[in-house]
Amino acid sequence: MFAVIRTGGKQYRVAEGETIRVERLAGEAGDGLVFEDVLMLGGEGAARVGAPLVEGASVSATLVEQARGAKIIVFKKRRRQNSRRKNGHRQHYSLVRIDSITDGAQPSGESDGA
Repeated sequence: MFAVIRTGGKQYRVAEGETIRVERLAGEAGDGLVFEDVLMLGGEGAARVGAPLVEGASVSATLVEQARGAKIIVFKKRRRQNSRRKNGHRQHYSLVRIDSITDGAQPSGESDGA
């Protein structure tokens, strides 16, 4: 089973056991996370696509580490103006391991009525 989740303004296709790198999330290494913004569920059978979210679906994950990406150099130059600027940037990110995907569907044989 896989899911498409939304976090940090981006969408990620995830499956159980995968480790993904997302925009920095609050928390310490070892903390549990729950992603409620599930846009799509797929796998065996037909895919469930939300409008915009799949009702009751969630993805449980564990925060593995907080880290920073590789340094990129930002260089700006205006020709013939003796104007140069050089900056470096390292983006913060979180490494997250996907533990389980729940689809929110009720088990067969149960009803939600009275």
